[in-house]
Amino acid sequence: MSSFEYILLTIAGCGLVTWLSRVLPFLLLKKMTLPKLLVEYLSFVPIVIMSALWISNLFIQDLGHLPMINWGNFWASLPTLLAAILTKNLLVIVLVGIFSLALIQLVF
Repeated sequence: MSSFEYILLTIAGCGLVTWLSRVLPFLLLKKMTLPKLLVEYLSFVPIVIMSALWISNLFIQDLGHLPMINWGNFWASLPTLLAAILTKNLLVIVLVGIFSLALIQLVF
């Protein structure tokens, strides 16, 4: 098998696994109704994921040392948090975060 075929099969396999992991829950739960407590619990999952991603990128980890603040990400997160509070629109939040980090990296 050539490397091109191997890469193509790898991409196709990853795409299939990604597609199945997103579609399969909808297909399995289409006819079912989940308990209200479970639906309320699952509504917090996106907030937790975004918080974990934010916190993990806010600090620089170095083995044997305490975590240090990544100041570029810190300063870029301030307007992003403000945009999140004011708009609650994911597209606006992402765009503000990208542009503020780009501006900070351009200046410094």
